[in-house]
Amino acid sequence: MTYRSWQPEHRRRRARLTRRGRLVVLVGAVLAAATAVAVPLLLLGAPDKPAPHKQRTLLIPEGWRGGEVYAAVDRSLGLPAGTARKAAQTPATDLALPAAADGNPEGYLFPATYPVGKATTVEGLLRYMVDTAGKRFGTARIAEGARSQGLSVHQAVIVASIVQAEADTAEDMGKVARVVHNRLARGMPLQMDSTLNYALGRDTVDTSHADTRIDSPYNTYERAGLPPSPIGNPGEQAMAAAVAPTKGDWLYFVTVRPGDTRFTADYARHQANVAEFNEQRRAAGRS
Repeated sequence: MTYRSWQPEHRRRRARLTRRGRLVVLVGAVLAAATAVAVPLLLLGAPDKPAPHKQRTLLIPEGWRGGEVYAAVDRSLGLPAGTARKAAQTPATDLALPAAADGNPEGYLFPATYPVGKATTVEGLLRYMVDTAGKRFGTARIAEGARSQGLSVHQAVIVASIVQAEADTAEDMGKVARVVHNRLARGMPLQMDSTLNYALGRDTVDTSHADTRIDSPYNTYERAGLPPSPIGNPGEQAMAAAVAPTKGDWLYFVTVRPGDTRFTADYARHQANVAEFNEQRRAAGRS
């Protein structure tokens, strides 16, 4: 959410719910192959053949940060904590990231459901995720859309990661993206709490005055322009919104209550919306 007013106790309330856990499911090619092989074996009638092993899968939700993805990979493969992160940072893993990513996989660990078998390695699984992102984000439509917004594809991934974190619903994504683009075009700081949360390694709906003063390239209250890297791993809907945002003049938004996000170009109207949100929070606290 952007540009909120101060509470009397100098606590800034974050007026949106982080949108996490909405899933994009890829059909595992390994699953399909396993089924195709199992059927003829059963038809031939071979009682001494064991039943085919059910393929395990690893689900990566949209918007997860790299650290969350690495931890899930370690758990899925039964590896010591930190193994996947170390592999991702090792050049020998050869993740084939775009040059603009500067070796940082954040934003390119594509959210999907991945097959996991006995032969699955941490390096292979991470490459699968990055390769999938390359296929989904490397289309001509995405490249043309990014250019139309004055962005590189990598910058579009950064915008998509913010959209993924900030939008309360899928329907809001295009409008959130438009706010980002409108602010960039005017040279206004983005003032997104999601980037502060990324810098601080947390996920909260409360942002303090002190938070907005932290010394970090991800502090979009203090620094204009985009943060230096994606702040999570966006899905296709968020990327589509980043390169083809909804038309509008909005500069501010606040989620007054779940499913009710108010977008406006009028600061006074935004302040009224924020006041309504604050009252909702106070009422909830009293009850």
